[in-house]
Amino acid sequence: MDKERIDEALELLWLLHEEDHHSLNRFRLSSEDNDVDAITLAMRAEGLVVIHEDTIQFTDKGFALARGLIRRLRLAERLFTDVFEMPDDTVITDACKMEHILSEELTDSVCTFLGHPPTCPHGKPIPRGECCKKYKVEVEPVVTRLSEFEVGSKGRIVFIVPKESSRLSKLNSLGITAGSIVRLLQRSPSCVLQIDETTIAIDPEIAKEIYVKKAM
Repeated sequence: MDKERIDEALELLWLLHEEDHHSLNRFRLSSEDNDVDAITLAMRAEGLVVIHEDTIQFTDKGFALARGLIRRLRLAERLFTDVFEMPDDTVITDACKMEHILSEELTDSVCTFLGHPPTCPHGKPIPRGECCKKYKVEVEPVVTRLSEFEVGSKGRIVFIVPKESSRLSKLNSLGITAGSIVRLLQRSPSCVLQIDETTIAIDPEIAKEIYVKKAM
Protein backbone atom coordinates (compact mmCIF):
# COMPACT_ATOMS: atom_id res chain seq x y z
CA MET A 1 0.00 0.00 0.00
CA ASP A 2 1.33 3.44 -0.97
CA LYS A 3 2.80 5.05 2.18
CA GLU A 4 1.58 8.51 1.16
CA ARG A 5 -2.01 7.24 0.91
CA ILE A 6 -1.77 5.82 4.42
CA ASP A 7 -0.25 9.08 5.67
CA GLU A 8 -3.18 11.02 4.18
CA ALA A 9 -5.63 8.65 5.85
CA LEU A 10 -3.90 9.04 9.22
CA GLU A 11 -3.97 12.80 8.85
CA LEU A 12 -7.68 12.77 8.00
CA LEU A 13 -8.42 10.59 11.02
CA TRP A 14 -6.50 13.02 13.26
CA LEU A 15 -8.50 15.96 11.92
CA LEU A 16 -11.77 14.11 12.49
CA HIS A 17 -10.75 13.19 16.03
CA GLU A 18 -9.93 16.86 16.73
CA GLU A 19 -13.57 17.56 15.96
CA ASP A 20 -14.62 14.60 18.14
CA HIS A 21 -15.73 12.46 15.19
CA HIS A 22 -14.83 8.79 15.65
CA SER A 23 -17.33 7.16 13.29
CA LEU A 24 -15.92 4.77 10.69
CA ASN A 25 -18.67 5.84 8.31
CA ARG A 26 -17.75 9.52 8.79
CA PHE A 27 -14.14 8.62 7.99
CA ARG A 28 -15.20 6.84 4.79
CA LEU A 29 -17.39 9.72 3.66
CA SER A 30 -14.67 12.29 4.38
CA SER A 31 -11.89 10.43 2.58
CA GLU A 32 -10.93 11.38 -0.97
CA ASP A 33 -9.11 8.08 -1.55
CA ASN A 34 -10.43 6.00 -4.44
CA ASP A 35 -10.43 2.85 -2.31
CA VAL A 36 -10.97 3.97 1.26
CA ASP A 37 -11.93 0.46 2.41
CA ALA A 38 -8.57 -0.89 1.23
CA ILE A 39 -6.77 1.94 3.06
CA THR A 40 -8.75 1.20 6.23
CA LEU A 41 -7.86 -2.49 6.06
CA ALA A 42 -4.20 -1.65 5.41
CA MET A 43 -4.07 0.64 8.46
CA ARG A 44 -5.63 -2.06 10.62
CA ALA A 45 -3.25 -4.71 9.24
CA GLU A 46 -0.26 -2.49 10.07
CA GLY A 47 -1.51 -1.96 13.61
CA LEU A 48 -2.27 1.72 13.17
CA VAL A 49 -5.99 1.66 14.00
CA VAL A 50 -8.53 -0.50 15.75
CA ILE A 51 -12.10 -0.77 14.52
CA HIS A 52 -15.04 -1.67 16.74
CA GLU A 53 -18.50 -1.66 15.22
CA ASP A 54 -18.80 1.87 13.73
CA THR A 55 -15.83 3.47 15.48
CA ILE A 56 -12.23 3.80 14.33
CA GLN A 57 -9.50 4.71 16.80
CA PHE A 58 -5.73 5.07 16.71
CA THR A 59 -3.44 2.52 18.28
CA ASP A 60 -0.43 3.99 20.09
CA LYS A 61 1.62 3.36 16.95
CA GLY A 62 -0.93 5.04 14.70
CA PHE A 63 -1.33 7.99 17.07
CA ALA A 64 2.43 8.62 17.12
CA LEU A 65 2.65 8.51 13.31
CA ALA A 66 -0.37 10.80 12.83
CA ARG A 67 0.89 13.21 15.48
CA GLY A 68 4.20 13.51 13.66
CA LEU A 69 2.49 14.13 10.33
CA ILE A 70 0.27 16.87 11.75
CA ARG A 71 3.21 18.48 13.56
CA ARG A 72 5.28 18.60 10.36
CA LEU A 73 2.33 19.87 8.29
CA ARG A 74 1.42 22.71 10.63
CA LEU A 75 5.02 23.78 11.22
CA ALA A 76 5.57 23.85 7.45
CA GLU A 77 2.47 26.03 7.09
CA ARG A 78 3.90 28.43 9.69
CA LEU A 79 7.29 28.49 7.97
CA PHE A 80 5.85 29.23 4.53
CA THR A 81 3.35 31.78 5.87
CA ASP A 82 5.42 33.67 8.44
CA VAL A 83 8.91 33.52 7.00
CA PHE A 84 8.45 33.25 3.24
CA GLU A 85 5.05 35.01 3.17
CA MET A 86 3.79 32.68 0.44
CA PRO A 87 0.16 32.83 -0.79
CA ASP A 88 -2.29 30.56 1.01
CA ASP A 89 -2.95 28.17 -1.89
CA THR A 90 0.80 27.59 -2.39
CA VAL A 91 1.31 27.14 1.36
CA ILE A 92 -1.25 24.35 1.53
CA THR A 93 0.18 22.49 -1.48
CA ASP A 94 3.81 22.71 -0.43
CA ALA A 95 3.15 22.04 3.25
CA CYS A 96 1.34 18.82 2.31
CA LYS A 97 4.49 17.72 0.47
CA MET A 98 6.78 18.66 3.35
CA GLU A 99 4.88 16.63 5.93
CA HIS A 100 5.98 13.41 4.19
CA ILE A 101 9.71 14.18 3.96
CA LEU A 102 10.82 16.23 6.99
CA SER A 103 12.94 14.26 9.46
CA GLU A 104 12.28 14.55 13.19
CA GLU A 105 15.55 16.45 13.68
CA LEU A 106 14.78 18.95 10.91
CA THR A 107 11.22 19.35 12.21
CA ASP A 108 12.56 20.31 15.65
CA SER A 109 15.00 22.75 14.01
CA VAL A 110 12.14 24.43 12.13
CA CYS A 111 10.11 24.60 15.34
CA THR A 112 13.00 26.21 17.24
CA PHE A 113 13.66 28.61 14.36
CA LEU A 114 10.04 29.77 14.50
CA GLY A 115 10.04 30.14 18.28
CA HIS A 116 7.94 27.03 19.06
CA PRO A 117 4.61 28.33 17.68
CA PRO A 118 1.55 26.87 19.47
CA THR A 119 -0.80 27.02 16.48
CA CYS A 120 -0.82 26.83 12.69
CA PRO A 121 -1.91 29.87 10.60
CA HIS A 122 -5.49 28.59 10.82
CA GLY A 123 -5.46 28.51 14.62
CA LYS A 124 -5.19 24.73 15.02
CA PRO A 125 -2.78 23.41 17.67
CA ILE A 126 0.68 22.22 16.67
CA PRO A 127 1.62 19.08 18.66
CA ARG A 128 4.56 19.79 20.96
CA GLY A 129 7.99 18.28 20.34
CA GLU A 130 11.02 17.54 22.50
CA CYS A 131 12.49 20.91 21.48
CA CYS A 132 9.46 22.67 22.99
CA LYS A 133 9.82 20.80 26.30
CA LYS A 134 13.47 21.76 26.68
CA TYR A 135 12.72 25.49 26.35
CA LYS A 136 16.06 25.87 24.64
CA VAL A 137 16.58 28.15 21.64
CA GLU A 138 19.77 27.41 19.74
CA VAL A 139 19.19 29.99 17.00
CA GLU A 140 17.42 33.32 17.21
CA PRO A 141 13.77 32.60 16.45
CA VAL A 142 12.14 34.48 13.61
CA VAL A 143 8.88 34.70 15.57
CA THR A 144 9.00 35.73 19.24
CA ARG A 145 6.65 36.78 22.01
CA LEU A 146 6.06 40.52 22.19
CA SER A 147 7.19 40.34 25.83
CA GLU A 148 10.63 39.17 24.61
CA PHE A 149 10.87 41.48 21.60
CA GLU A 150 13.66 44.03 21.34
CA VAL A 151 12.68 47.46 22.67
CA GLY A 152 12.68 50.05 19.89
CA SER A 153 12.19 47.46 17.15
CA LYS A 154 9.28 47.30 14.76
CA GLY A 155 7.45 44.02 14.21
CA ARG A 156 4.46 42.49 12.47
CA ILE A 157 1.99 40.60 14.66
CA VAL A 158 1.90 37.05 13.34
CA PHE A 159 -0.59 35.43 15.70
CA ILE A 160 -2.25 35.91 19.08
CA VAL A 161 -2.98 33.06 21.50
CA PRO A 162 -5.11 34.54 24.32
CA LYS A 163 -5.77 32.52 27.47
CA GLU A 164 -9.19 34.18 27.63
CA SER A 165 -11.25 34.52 24.46
CA SER A 166 -12.60 37.89 25.62
CA ARG A 167 -9.10 39.35 25.37
CA LEU A 168 -9.02 38.86 21.63
CA SER A 169 -11.99 41.19 21.08
CA LYS A 170 -10.45 43.80 23.37
CA LEU A 171 -7.12 43.63 21.54
CA ASN A 172 -8.89 43.87 18.18
CA SER A 173 -10.67 47.03 19.32
CA LEU A 174 -7.25 48.54 20.09
CA GLY A 175 -5.94 47.65 16.63
CA ILE A 176 -3.77 44.82 17.96
CA THR A 177 -4.55 42.14 15.39
CA ALA A 178 -2.64 39.64 13.25
CA GLY A 179 -0.88 41.58 10.50
CA SER A 180 -0.61 44.85 12.44
CA ILE A 181 2.78 46.58 12.47
CA VAL A 182 3.84 47.66 15.96
CA ARG A 183 6.88 49.27 17.56
CA LEU A 184 7.76 48.17 21.07
CA LEU A 185 8.57 51.20 23.24
CA GLN A 186 9.01 49.51 26.62
CA ARG A 187 8.54 46.11 28.25
CA SER A 188 7.99 46.97 31.91
CA PRO A 189 6.28 47.75 34.18
CA SER A 190 3.71 47.83 31.36
CA CYS A 191 4.31 46.76 27.79
CA VAL A 192 4.00 49.91 25.69
CA LEU A 193 3.71 49.72 21.93
CA GLN A 194 2.97 52.09 19.09
CA ILE A 195 0.59 51.35 16.24
CA ASP A 196 0.62 54.07 13.59
CA GLU A 197 0.32 57.26 15.67
CA THR A 198 -1.33 55.58 18.66
CA THR A 199 0.53 54.53 21.83
CA ILE A 200 -1.00 51.65 23.78
CA ALA A 201 -0.04 50.09 27.14
CA ILE A 202 -0.93 46.47 27.86
CA ASP A 203 -0.25 44.05 30.69
CA PRO A 204 3.03 42.08 30.32
CA GLU A 205 1.07 38.83 30.70
CA ILE A 206 -1.01 39.74 27.64
CA ALA A 207 2.18 40.62 25.75
CA LYS A 208 3.28 36.99 26.25
CA GLU A 209 0.28 35.91 24.19
CA ILE A 210 1.21 38.08 21.18
CA TYR A 211 3.77 36.71 18.71
CA VAL A 212 5.65 39.04 16.36
CA LYS A 213 8.10 38.83 13.50
CA LYS A 214 10.68 41.60 13.07
CA ALA A 215 9.72 44.05 10.33
CA MET A 216 12.12 46.10 8.24
